Amino acid sequence: MKIALYGNSYQKAKSEHVLLLFEALRKYDIELFIEKKYFEFLSEQKVYIPSAQTFDVLEYNVDVVLSVGGDGTFLRTAEQTAGLNIPILGINAGRLGFLADVSKTEIETAVEELMNGNYNIDERTMLQIEVDGLPSDCTPYALNEVAVLKQDSSSMITINATLGNDFLNSYQADGLIVATPTGSTGYSLSVGGPILMPESADFVISPVAPHTLNVRPLVIPDNQEIKLLVDSRTGNYLVALDGRSYIMPCDKEIKLSKAPFKTLVVKRTNHTFPVTLRNKLMWGVDNRN
Repeated sequence: MKIALYGNSYQKAKSEHVLLLFEALRKYDIELFIEKKYFEFLSEQKVYIPSAQTFDVLEYNVDVVLSVGGDGTFLRTAEQTAGLNIPILGINAGRLGFLADVSKTEIETAVEELMNGNYNIDERTMLQIEVDGLPSDCTPYALNEVAVLKQDSSSMITINATLGNDFLNSYQADGLIVATPTGSTGYSLSVGGPILMPESADFVISPVAPHTLNVRPLVIPDNQEIKLLVDSRTGNYLVALDGRSYIMPCDKEIKLSKAPFKTLVVKRTNHTFPVTLRNKLMWGVDNRN
């Protein structure tokens, strides 16, 4: 089996997880490819690295991608492999772990299941953005959300939103989030948006701190094209794709639509979405004692 590896290259404490991963992989006949930046990080931490090739951009025909870190690392991995149709398994060295949900104690078992083909694959919808002015090296896709936000401490912005051919609303707010079902448990959830099942064919439009309180999150079919035109006193605003932020001028219309491909997420057979919700959001937990 050919395996590509991405990881968190900022926090030393998280290198412990990759040691357990390498030990688990040592038992199998694999060909390993490691992202160059992550390889250099592990080398600096004097982590024992098995025989592997490195890459800047994944161009190898691999069977699966492993992401070691938190959900942020998983999102970066999804960005780097967008459109390659390679399933991603997330090993959680972070905090919440909706996407990277294999804990340190589960690594050996998860690797064994992976090698034996005992796993499920979730197909996750991605958002595609079209707007003039994005850097040439920007991947125009997002697994979680695309957010339009005011820049720094400026006054609220006005976001004129259109669905298909129908004008929807002029949102006066600190920003507007368009989230996928995967992203419904992320930034959108923190501003009061609903949780969607991963297989839902919908997007969520959630305002950030709206000026008018009767403006609520809205669930729309994911076959709708969303157009956004922003007005700001500063003449600029931020557009963020899964946390990757870019300053944009107000005269550029944003078009958002469903990407022509999906992100494939490897899930253990006992890691269903209802189970994940109960565990991660601590539903039913009584802390009074």
